[in-house]
Amino acid sequence: MAGIVLKDIKKVYPGNVVAVHECNLEIKDKEFVILVGPSGCGKSTTLRMIAGLEEISEGELYIGDKLMNDVAPKDRDIAMVFQNYALYPHMTVYDNMAFGLSLRKVPKDEIDRAVRAAAEALNLTEYLNRKPKALSGGQRQRVALGRAMVRNPSVFLLDEPLSNLDAKLRTQMRTVISKLHQKLGTTFVYVTHDQTEAMTMGDRIVVMKDGFIQQVDTPPVLYDYPCNIFVAGFIGSPQMNFVDAMISQKGDAYYLDFLGYSMPIPKYKGGKELFGNYVGKEVVFGLRPEDLHIAADPSAVDQSTVISATVDLVELMGAETYVYMDCNGTRLMSRSQERFAGKHGDTAQFAVNLDKIHLFDKQTEQAICH
Repeated sequence: MAGIVLKDIKKVYPGNVVAVHECNLEIKDKEFVILVGPSGCGKSTTLRMIAGLEEISEGELYIGDKLMNDVAPKDRDIAMVFQNYALYPHMTVYDNMAFGLSLRKVPKDEIDRAVRAAAEALNLTEYLNRKPKALSGGQRQRVALGRAMVRNPSVFLLDEPLSNLDAKLRTQMRTVISKLHQKLGTTFVYVTHDQTEAMTMGDRIVVMKDGFIQQVDTPPVLYDYPCNIFVAGFIGSPQMNFVDAMISQKGDAYYLDFLGYSMPIPKYKGGKELFGNYVGKEVVFGLRPEDLHIAADPSAVDQSTVISATVDLVELMGAETYVYMDCNGTRLMSRSQERFAGKHGDTAQFAVNLDKIHLFDKQTEQAICH
């Protein structure tokens, strides 16, 4: 069993610079967990504390059932894959992959079996006699993965392993790493700043900001039910639209007033117990671009959901169309699978999917409803 438990983990650098605040996280055995967030949020520091490459200032770290705070990295039964591959340039692919086992005095026939099995799994067999400089970036990254694989560790730690690759290679390597996790049945902890990687690869995602964990959940839950404005804006590409709004009441119905429009909040979203204290107060209204639809025929949609906006830019992305617009001084974006004939300066109508609105408290930035 190789579950990982972080209890009140804290990292403080000299000068009382706190990089990670009271981190509490439980990673299940064989789970693929991704730490994601902007640069400087503490995700790599957290990974390096799990690896033993950074000293833990406060708290307790367990791998399996064993307290690891004072255990040397080499004794933690982990393997780490780095952003810069960290391959030995003078060694062949075979020797790079075999190096860790050779240091452990593993018999040569066992090393050979392990290296060739890993090479076959990663489509590296034909490159075993080459030096790293003769390989592409994606091939070098597969060698780094293979070097970790042959050790058969309980935990894989991956620190932004794809950030040096171009977009096409990153897509390919995401598939390679996901299949590798399924094949090995090992615990993976993966750090990235790329939320697309997080959404497509992880069993669960840990969203971090300024050294604090914001939310831990599965990709669909994070996308549909973000706990605050930061998570809502960080998860999802293109980013969620945010608009300042007010909540008003007419009878027992509640309305969302924004940009000169007033739209009814679906009753199942909540009633007096949820919205009563917000009547007349400013909130933040969030709407994902795919929930702001092009209303090619406004008469075919509920008029209470339609807004009018001036088209700023239209991007045809192939299967999708992105429309950037200005609605009474606020910039919004629509993503649609329909083609759009409008151009810069045109006035067009767009329908809000009221079932998909997100409301956030203006002061605390915490979610009110989804």
